Amino acid sequence: MSAVTSPGVPGPAAAAVPHVLDNPALASLTGPHARFAERRGRVLRYPVDVSPWLALPDDPDARDWADVAALAGPGAEVALPGFRGELPEGWEITFRVEGVQFVDDGLAAAPDPEAVRLGPADVPEMLDLVARTRPGPFLPRTVELGTYLGIRRDGALIAMAGERLHPPGWTEISAVCTDPAFRGEGLATRLILAVAHGIRERGETPFLHTSAENTNAIRLYESLGFRLRRRTAFLAARAPQRPAQDLAAVPVP
Repeated sequence: MSAVTSPGVPGPAAAAVPHVLDNPALASLTGPHARFAERRGRVLRYPVDVSPWLALPDDPDARDWADVAALAGPGAEVALPGFRGELPEGWEITFRVEGVQFVDDGLAAAPDPEAVRLGPADVPEMLDLVARTRPGPFLPRTVELGTYLGIRRDGALIAMAGERLHPPGWTEISAVCTDPAFRGEGLATRLILAVAHGIRERGETPFLHTSAENTNAIRLYESLGFRLRRRTAFLAARAPQRPAQDLAAVPVP
């Protein structure tokens, strides 16, 4: 499985061929997750109660940034995952974390007998677990993006993992978290492998993201059979309070 090449495109020329995982939000919202897409021009996003991810085209221009601002609203914060270009003047960076993207390179994926499917009725407990463990964004309708599995003890939800972005042929594993009182039992590993099994059963390939500084998670993912595909960034920026005309772009550090 190649990180950057496409079938039938050999050698250095392949490096110029975009991969769906280079802009996974765009590939998702123009592909399997098109039913969620809110669009303005070339800019797409998920509903704000589903996911904060917004999808820019690979080469955003001034019109695209105006559309982002219009979608978000004056002064609103916008998630721009993976963006490393230039922000227009008037935009303010509010959050930035270096990230990494891993892909399945030999996972021992398998169902888990203790894992149960989670759905809308479980969302209050899922939101509570996420608030206590902070695995990343999880909102009231995030559960609609794909399969979420959990493990319960004495009726209480103590661990979960599920599916988020869905580029064609790939599914992201996300929201991996365990109640602090039950860490060290391998629950996260079991759920990752169970979610991966469901993805594989559909003929797709699992992938995931994490912070480049989350060394514990990176060690776990590599031990399970994930391979680093690329480095990325998690960025958020605040839109201008009012539309700007012909402002110069400023680089993202």
